[in-house]
Amino acid sequence: MSLKKILLLILMLSLITLTFISCKENEDGDDTRNSSGAITLNVYNWGEYISDGSFDSLDVNKAFEEYYFKKYGKRLVVNYTTYATNEDMYSKLKNSAVVYDIVVPSDYMIEKMISEDMLLAFDVNADIENYGNIDDAFKGLYYDPDSRYSVPYTYGMVGIIYNTNLVDPEDYENQSWDLLWNPKYSGKILQFNNPRDAFGSAMYYKGIDINSTNPADWEYALEILKLQKPLVQGYVNDEIFNKMTTASAAVAPYFAGDFIIMADQEEALDFYYPKEGTNYFVDAMCIPKNAAHPDIAKEYINFMLTEEPAVANAIAVGYSSPNLLVQNSDIYFEEMGESAIEILYGASPDIINAEYNKKYGTACYKSFTAEMQEHVNMLWESLKTENATELWIHITSIVIVVAVTGFGIYTIYIRKLRSRHYRVRDKQKRITK
Repeated sequence: MSLKKILLLILMLSLITLTFISCKENEDGDDTRNSSGAITLNVYNWGEYISDGSFDSLDVNKAFEEYYFKKYGKRLVVNYTTYATNEDMYSKLKNSAVVYDIVVPSDYMIEKMISEDMLLAFDVNADIENYGNIDDAFKGLYYDPDSRYSVPYTYGMVGIIYNTNLVDPEDYENQSWDLLWNPKYSGKILQFNNPRDAFGSAMYYKGIDINSTNPADWEYALEILKLQKPLVQGYVNDEIFNKMTTASAAVAPYFAGDFIIMADQEEALDFYYPKEGTNYFVDAMCIPKNAAHPDIAKEYINFMLTEEPAVANAIAVGYSSPNLLVQNSDIYFEEMGESAIEILYGASPDIINAEYNKKYGTACYKSFTAEMQEHVNMLWESLKTENATELWIHITSIVIVVAVTGFGIYTIYIRKLRSRHYRVRDKQKRITK
C-alpha cells in the first residue's frame, strides 16, 4: 500500500473515531451545540417519567423547545436521558465527567447531594416565577428545609400490586407486606432492584426503622430478604410494567403512580398500601452545581410548573402532583378517573403510616453517612450474589457429567466401530485364505 493511501486511511479512521466520541459524549450529557448550532439542554430523569407525545399526549420537551425559541429567539434541543434508580443517577454524576442541567432525585438523595455540595442553590421565589403553583405543603420539607435546591415534581407512596386472577383473596385481604413472602406464589413474586426500596420492604414488614444507623438492623433485614429470595422471580425496576401487565408475575411492590399506568393495560391488577407502613416520597427537579446552562434549567423548571405541561406530565406519569393547577384541573380528574384519584389522593400518608411514624418519627427515607451507605451496599451485593457460586458449581458439575457421559458414549461407539471393522477384516482374511 502506498504512503498516500496509508495516510488517507488514517485520516478516515480518525474522523470516524472523532464522530463516534462526539456522538457518545452528546448522548451522555456533553455540553455541545448540535450540527444546527442549537443549544443542548441535558435533562436526566427517571424512565417513564414525562409526557413524551405518545398516545396523542403533549411532547413536553418539544413544547419547551418551541416555548424557548418563541421567548428568546434561540434554538434549543433537550437531550433527555433516563436512569432506573437514585443510586444510578448519583453514581453517574459523582464518578464521571458527565454534565447535566436538570436531574430529578428523590428526597433522601436530594438531602445527600446537598450535603456533598452537588446541587446549585437558587432563589425559588425570584428565579421560578410559577413556584407559587406548588402546594405549600410541599415547600420547606426535611430534605431541603429552606427550598433552595429543589422544586417538587411528583410525590407518592409504595404499595403492593397483585393480580386478582393469580392471587387468592384470603392472601391479600389483610393488606400486609407478608404477601411478598408467601410461598404459594413462589416464582411469581417480584422485588425492587435497588437496595433502599428492597431493604425498605423487609424493614416496614418487620417493624424496623428504615433510617436505622445500627448495622444489626440492616443485617436482620438482609436475613428477611434471604428468606424471600427463593420465591423471587426477579429483581426489577421498569421491567415490572411488562411482567405485571402480561401476568408473567403475580405480586410486586411498586409505586402507586406506576400501578395506575399498569392498571390501564391489565384490569386484573389491584393495589393496596401495606398496613405496617410504607415509603412516602417526593421527587423534585434540581440543578447540578456544574450545570452548563443553569439559567435555561430554571426556565425549564418554570415551564414544567405551567398548567399544560404539568397536567400532561401528571396524566402520563400517574403519580400524585404537588402542583395546584393539576389538583384543580377538570381535565386531569376526568382523564385519571375516580378510582385512580382515590388511590393517589384519598389515602393520607400520615394515616397509612400513623403507627410507624409514632414509633420511628417518619416513614420517609433519609440520607445515610458514607459509611452506612457502604455497609448497606455491601449487604445488598451479598444478597444479589448469594448462591451464585453454588449455582456456578452446579452448572460446572452438569457440564462435566455431560462431557464425561458424552466421551464415554463416543468411546463405546468408536470401540464398536473398530470391533466391527476388525471382524469384517478378519472375515475377509479367512475368505481369502
